[in-house]
Amino acid sequence: MAQGVLVIAEQVDGAFRKIAYEAVSEGRRLADALGESLTGVVLGSGLEAIAPELGKYGADKVLAGDDPALADYTTDAYANVVCDIVKECEPKILLLGASMGGKDLSARVAARLDTGLAMDCVSLRMDGDALMATRPMFGGKVLAEVSIQGTPQMAAIRPNVMEVVAAQRAANVEKVSVNVGVVKTRLLEKKVEAAAKMDLTEADIIVSGGRGMGGPDFGLLEELAEVLGGTVGASRSAVDEGWRPQSDQVGQTGKVVSPSLYIACGISGAIQHLAGMGTSKYIVAINKDPEAPIFKKADYGIVEDLFKVVPALTAEVTKLER
Repeated sequence: MAQGVLVIAEQVDGAFRKIAYEAVSEGRRLADALGESLTGVVLGSGLEAIAPELGKYGADKVLAGDDPALADYTTDAYANVVCDIVKECEPKILLLGASMGGKDLSARVAARLDTGLAMDCVSLRMDGDALMATRPMFGGKVLAEVSIQGTPQMAAIRPNVMEVVAAQRAANVEKVSVNVGVVKTRLLEKKVEAAAKMDLTEADIIVSGGRGMGGPDFGLLEELAEVLGGTVGASRSAVDEGWRPQSDQVGQTGKVVSPSLYIACGISGAIQHLAGMGTSKYIVAINKDPEAPIFKKADYGIVEDLFKVVPALTAEVTKLER
């Protein structure tokens, strides 16, 4: 009989991503509602140091799939191992983060297990033994509450939405045997940017630029993001122009973000872009066009040339920090 909550906690290069702590915290809340246990799962190589960390956020037990074959993420290897663990543990609920890798992995695992999956969830609750998930649909125009058929009930949560809650547990770490099975892909090369940049999906503050930037010089936005402790994003039009890399793209065809503060500079507000940042806690729009659609979504709007406003904002924030 299925019981308990199982959470796949994502790590990269020996460090948990923020979404891992969000997923484990949410798993703890659901496990408490059910009166059942929470098990965290981490896959990778050399996990001895980080595996116990999941106990700090409520995991009763941690299963570590520690093997050199899992050092780098590949869909087949991770899906094979996760499915073996799920079949062994028989959880009632299986949670993952809806990061780039999490979306890829959760879809493959759901198909293998022949169970339902609620993707990109912004809220979860229990209705008896049924997991009810709230997720945006139709480009964020509506929020749908869905139930999941099948066992386990699977949900992938949107990064930066669920609260990280400390819930100290002396989690027992258990190393599980790993069978990566048939892997049809392999990593040939890694290219790491010289300067490490905060992932957009985990950033608390994002300063984004669009076509209104007029060119590839995003220096003004970089300066504002730096003094705010945030990072820089871009609209699809800016990426299509070659002004920013695709990894910076926010929107339906880019990254879906949920920061506390989103500053849109020279972005008109196409529905595809709004779908990617509409769940931000506060949205500030800076645009010369008072009719720009972004103003309908913004909490605060400034109708002015961004090249005048952004340096002024940077100067004022810098004064506050002194």
